[in-house]
Amino acid sequence: MTYKVLIVDDSKLARMAVAKALTALRPEWTRVEAANADDALALATDSDIDVTLLDFNMPGRNGLELAAELRALNPSMPVAVITANIQTEIVTRAQEVGASFLAKPLTQPALAAFLDEAVQRLQTARP
Repeated sequence: MTYKVLIVDDSKLARMAVAKALTALRPEWTRVEAANADDALALATDSDIDVTLLDFNMPGRNGLELAAELRALNPSMPVAVITANIQTEIVTRAQEVGASFLAKPLTQPALAAFLDEAVQRLQTARP
């Protein structure tokens, strides 16, 4: 099954790296990108986003705030916060908003594990 993935990061280079890893693992999936939280929310409101991969450190709202807003829009959407800021508080806060935590630099095995889990959650959520 094909899913639509939203990649959110204020760094174009970071978005490209995530997109490359995603394409290597799930070439049939559709990707959309946003450079900030406002654009991400607009995309999530206007189209059917299945999975979101987002950066923690962004101008305006951080990734945890955005994750909470996205999960409020779509509680069954798998969301992963990707960051090099590997602190217990960040990991705990990600879990509290229902998001997974992926460390930077993002590796294909870590992304693959998240995507496999996301597919299971999406298949369970759909009738």
